[in-house]
Amino acid sequence: MPTPHHPSIAVRRALRKLGQDIHDARRRRGLPAEVVAERAFTTRPTLRRIEQGDHSVGMGIYAAVLQALGLLDGLEQVADPSNDTVGLALSSEALPERVRLRRRKATNDAG
Repeated sequence: MPTPHHPSIAVRRALRKLGQDIHDARRRRGLPAEVVAERAFTTRPTLRRIEQGDHSVGMGIYAAVLQALGLLDGLEQVADPSNDTVGLALSSEALPERVRLRRRKATNDAG
């Protein structure tokens, strides 16, 4: 049996916002929950849990719902290196101060 996961308040807050945004996007498109659930190959109760930001729903189901709403492209950008300001700053700090060319070993061409 898996260990229960208790996400931080920041994670729960982010998932609640994502769920509310998904709910709003579905309503803006005029799509009933049944249609979105069917397109995402899930059930209406699972879609309801997603729209409430339930952390126990798998990321794959969240992605399927985003795809059903035409919003999957945004998910691809979440951890994109060009959007990772902390990672870019850390890698910049790790750059060497000087770069030198390595000398090649002399080869004996006495042929």
